[in-house]
Amino acid sequence: MTATASTPLTAVAAQFPVLRNRRFDGQPVAYLDSAATSQTPDVVIDAMTSYYTEHRASVHRGVYPLAAEATDLYEGARSRIAAWLGSTVEETIFTANATAAINMVAYTWGRQNVQRGDLVVLTEMEHHSNIVPWQLLCQDREAELAYVPLSSEGFLDLDALDALLARGPRLVGVVHVSNVLGTVNPVAEIARRAHSAGAVVLVDGTQAVPQMPVYLPDLDVDFYAWTGHKAYGPTGIGVLHGRRALLEEMPPFIGGGHMIRTVAANESTWTDLPGKFEAGTSQIAEAIGLGAAVDWIRALGIDRIREHERSLVADALELVSAVPGVTVQGPASAADRGALVSFTLDGAHPHDVADILGGLGVCVRAGHHCAQPLMRSLGVHATTRASFAVHNSSGDVRRLVEGLGVVRNTLQLG
Repeated sequence: MTATASTPLTAVAAQFPVLRNRRFDGQPVAYLDSAATSQTPDVVIDAMTSYYTEHRASVHRGVYPLAAEATDLYEGARSRIAAWLGSTVEETIFTANATAAINMVAYTWGRQNVQRGDLVVLTEMEHHSNIVPWQLLCQDREAELAYVPLSSEGFLDLDALDALLARGPRLVGVVHVSNVLGTVNPVAEIARRAHSAGAVVLVDGTQAVPQMPVYLPDLDVDFYAWTGHKAYGPTGIGVLHGRRALLEEMPPFIGGGHMIRTVAANESTWTDLPGKFEAGTSQIAEAIGLGAAVDWIRALGIDRIREHERSLVADALELVSAVPGVTVQGPASAADRGALVSFTLDGAHPHDVADILGGLGVCVRAGHHCAQPLMRSLGVHATTRASFAVHNSSGDVRRLVEGLGVVRNTLQLG
């Protein structure tokens, strides 16, 4: 079964093998952890299997039919992925994941442009993957790292951003959608302000791409990173979209096969974009799978996915907030959020909450969500997070809320 714009979203769950096959006490899994890793639909698995069973060969180097077919599938996936977000083939680089994409920028653009005494600006809601690479860079270059704080409602303090921009930072790094608060940040406005101050802008789009329309020309950022395994695709594949002029100036990140044009005894030259940043044998099956995932999302309609998930979040905000002892983190309105609700329950450790819910077939995430600076800003050690996807339903929200009642009873919270 393939997805189309007329496929009822209530029927989409049947296209995910894990959701079809796994049961807890006769009920399907209520999978509410897509912010960590999404489930994978049949069409993605089938595309990867087809590569392995019908087109298995290396790409770019061979001229025999199998190699040509594999190359067409691989580069065809890149073309469709680039077009989906309004990028170009040359500016669409395959990486292992978003973490690898951000590290690539930090180790290439960063070491070429950030010097002693320079300023790099991040936000308090960043994932560790958009913090640690810049910490390492700033430590190496004796540069300064500063953070945009949050308001009590879970939004970025743009006045504080302006104060930091007045100091002329080299780079501003910002997450598009917070993986803890769900906050949808005004990336286009942040980029406009940062560019006016002479800064380069990098966006972690990991949560945004599978949840909402993203059109890079409208955002006008310099680097945009995201990952396949949160966008209904396979693990082991991510994407960096970069501004071509910057990519052309950047040195390679990893040296070796495929990314070279010529190799002499003491020096080498590099091939054209995007190959310059894709050393070694490519993630062929993974790229083909991600291309299939993008096709699947486009067929369903990203606007329809956004509206469906926003409706679920609105219900969850209302119902979870009504559970005695629950404090929900982040914006109060589903219109300001991505597809997740993160919360604490008085008297209960988030890991205990997640463990009890898991025993009921409700899969949520607990912990610091790779956002420890944000946890300190919120004054908590960890939260429980329920994150939604296109396959979820109001029934999943109901099971979450009913499960929280079981948690309260089990832990004797009154």
